[in-house]
Amino acid sequence: MTAITDVVCTHGFWSHSAALWLIKRRLEHEYGLRVWLFNYPSVRGTLDENAEALARFIHDKGLDSTHIIGHSLGGVVALRMLANDAHAAPGRLVCLGSPLSGSRAAEFLGKQNIAELFLGRSLRPGVIHAAANEWGSHVCEHREIGVIAGNVPFGFGRFVADFDEANDGTIAVEETRLAGARDHLVMDVSHKGMLVSPAVVDQAAAFLKRGSFLRED
Repeated sequence: MTAITDVVCTHGFWSHSAALWLIKRRLEHEYGLRVWLFNYPSVRGTLDENAEALARFIHDKGLDSTHIIGHSLGGVVALRMLANDAHAAPGRLVCLGSPLSGSRAAEFLGKQNIAELFLGRSLRPGVIHAAANEWGSHVCEHREIGVIAGNVPFGFGRFVADFDEANDGTIAVEETRLAGARDHLVMDVSHKGMLVSPAVVDQAAAFLKRGSFLRED
């Protein structure tokens, strides 16, 4: 793959692009990449609307090629964009703690009387009713995708999902699996901790550069 110097970062649920500032800073200062922060209405917008907005954002920036890093729901939105548009700008995708095989925490919230307030309009179609593994795994046939999962159980999800396996406090490691993904790495971070971990950024940068994560021999 020809070297790509642009990266678009997409934030997670109930969040804002400002949450990605430390990732942007390290990618630019340590790796010389040009990083764009994409902001979208994670609660009000539907999954397809947000995926279309991401495609439009990339087009409006004039990016003929770009890598993407998506945290949590941001990874799902990015994958949806690639699933909807086979001709999207070339580049690799790194998903950080994204619920690609569903989310027990989201499912629990979906059964509550005030579910709409918590879940918005993107989680149901892309995570609960049909996980990315069902509608997006074919993207792996022509796009290199890497997934980073956390195993430090610190987060709200652990109170509602009753995890009995490795998790990052919001998403279980197994919930981050995507059939056909190029690489999958489990790191000692929590769901929110991924946003402030230099080691996570270093691993993401490695995948963007070579299509695989760093591992000790």
